[in-house]
Amino acid sequence: MIDNKTYDRLKTAALLVAPVIVFISSVCSIWEIPYTAQITATLAALDTLIGAAVAILKKQYDAEAK
Repeated sequence: MIDNKTYDRLKTAALLVAPVIVFISSVCSIWEIPYTAQITATLAALDTLIGAAVAILKKQYDAEAK
């Protein structure tokens, strides 16, 4: 189990990565930076992993709190 501070940081990161992905995708497309699709897909996969971890940790916490 992780502490509340770590959980809050993970949750904040998961919420902030999505708009960062959109920003990077937009800017890279405008400037025709190579590997835009690979970069944004990697970041989206990372965001999905962090979001899943946060959901699992919340479920465990809620089960223990009962």
